Amino acid sequence: MKQGREPRGFFGKRLYQLQHAPRPVFRAVLASGGSALIYTLIYLAYDLQVERALRDGTSLLNILGGADLRAEAAALLVLFTVVSGSVMTFLIVPQPAADGRGVQRSGWSAALGLFASLPIAYLALVVESQFLKPLLLGL
Repeated sequence: MKQGREPRGFFGKRLYQLQHAPRPVFRAVLASGGSALIYTLIYLAYDLQVERALRDGTSLLNILGGADLRAEAAALLVLFTVVSGSVMTFLIVPQPAADGRGVQRSGWSAALGLFASLPIAYLALVVESQFLKPLLLGL
């Protein structure tokens, strides 16, 4: 620690950790966030289509699935985000080999992707249902 500098407080430490995230964690969050973005946009299109059909009183038979399957679609969004986030993190976060030459793949990278993708998937659902859907239905 530099001379004359006081130790960081609780919020100062958290801000420093946020600004200097380890590269594997950043990659895991980026992979999970990218896949969640794609699946959320697909879910948003389906959700808006069902919502407009219900508001207009038209038949749901013209909609994909023929019924209101938004709960199942949300579960698929979470599942696909978790699986693709884990696989992509497994592929882009290698660990150094023990001999120092090259890299190796490990299940720990996939676990890192799993733990990063779960909260991101649910945050994507919250953003979709609380912000994007009401904004686009109001147009």
